[in-house]
Amino acid sequence: MDAYMITVESDVSDGQFSFNIVGLPDTAVKEAVDRVRSAMKNNGFQFPFGHTTINLAPADRRKEGTLYDVPMLVAVMLSTGQLTGDFSDHAFIGELSLDGELRAVNGLLSMAIEARQAGIKHLYVPAENAVEGAVVKGINVYPVKNIKQLILALKGDAKITPAVPLPPEESLIPTGLDFSEVKGQTLAKKALEVAAAGGHNVLLIGPPGSGKSMLAKRFPTILPEMTEKESIDTTKIHSIAGALPKNSPLITTRPFRSPHHTISSPAMSGGGAVPKPGEISLAHNGVLFLDELPEFRRDVMEALRAPLEDGVVTVSRVAGTLTYPCSITLIGAMNPCPCGFFGHPTKRCTCSPNAVSKYLGKISGPMLDRLDIHVEVPPVKYDELQGKTGGEETSAQIKQRVDKARKIQTERYKDENITCNARLTPKLLKKYCTLSSDAENILEAAFKTMGLSGRAYDRLLKVSRTLADLDGAKNIEAEHIAQAIQLRSLDRKYWE
Repeated sequence: MDAYMITVESDVSDGQFSFNIVGLPDTAVKEAVDRVRSAMKNNGFQFPFGHTTINLAPADRRKEGTLYDVPMLVAVMLSTGQLTGDFSDHAFIGELSLDGELRAVNGLLSMAIEARQAGIKHLYVPAENAVEGAVVKGINVYPVKNIKQLILALKGDAKITPAVPLPPEESLIPTGLDFSEVKGQTLAKKALEVAAAGGHNVLLIGPPGSGKSMLAKRFPTILPEMTEKESIDTTKIHSIAGALPKNSPLITTRPFRSPHHTISSPAMSGGGAVPKPGEISLAHNGVLFLDELPEFRRDVMEALRAPLEDGVVTVSRVAGTLTYPCSITLIGAMNPCPCGFFGHPTKRCTCSPNAVSKYLGKISGPMLDRLDIHVEVPPVKYDELQGKTGGEETSAQIKQRVDKARKIQTERYKDENITCNARLTPKLLKKYCTLSSDAENILEAAFKTMGLSGRAYDRLLKVSRTLADLDGAKNIEAEHIAQAIQLRSLDRKYWE
């Protein structure tokens, strides 16, 4: 997520031919000598035949990847006198092909931000990366196609026009998705409205064909717009993962990630020989939808527990320990049993009690505790499908109420370094979740009769705070606590 400056130093002296790269380079960095030599030779430049040493400073940090090719070439040309000038406020990034073309690299947005903060005025990058770097204001980002164009520009014999940022994509959400297409499911729609307004996690449980996936896929259409900081943070993660769309240099719509249930734990939380962000980080500031939740491997689901609580995921590997942000809204969808018809009003469940218990047992208690809202999605009635029960609200209508509630939270938490109710800490809960006497009595009775944990108690307060915001109420009233309990009591029906 955070880049750092590397200074490439070059020394060329007489002697037997050698080309050494020092400063903890990995194999890809060491192989740069062949790419640099071929690129210079094939473009009419003289490669040094003496003793050449390249130092990557600071020498105690491990260097990985191919983005050092271009600065190595510039350093060699300065050392051999083929290029002269003061380039102290210049920076160079890019991989070289053997014929001198510049190839794109990952993570350029983070590097452009760091370059600006370090006082760099001119940044030369591969042409494919230029629109990504141009998002950063206060620095000239030059798109370079090949080293001939670069050297001519540095000598002053040619000019490269700085890249300008492209207008961001208006929406990456598939067109045609709208809550008005979902018939019935009034309680489920209300639950998702509350989740969008407060950033809460949701569990949808119901038989096949009841509309769980349909509801989840329309959830992004009611989410509030991203702030500039959220856009930059999300784009940085997608950039270093190599998942940034070419036509969208800045992500301005909240991500919606829906991995298959066969996903591995490293793919979900991040990892690999060179650690990269996983699905949970790629969904940062957006939605992670896990369909058929019990089918996910147990270790994958348990790996989500700490990130859901902390908003960050830490990946430890031999190459180092990295921390990625993962402030997400998790939506889980599941059937109540293997056949899907346990508790169905008309269809008979064919599963044994043991099979139902084993299936539901795949979702652990601690995982359930971290899901703020549990809501049942019952089978849709015929009259609802035929549209005989009245018109359905559109996503735009729901989003207006969500935006209004989020605006209240943004103003309330402007000095607290959080953006929504779901991120409230225990200390802030006491400060901002003031209960009326009736609300406190209902909460106390629910805590005793339902056997809630401390975490469940906190989640109830957060959801009730969001319900109060949707009503425009300053304090949490009895009806808000009652609704929050209704949106969380489903686990008592199935798991007990």
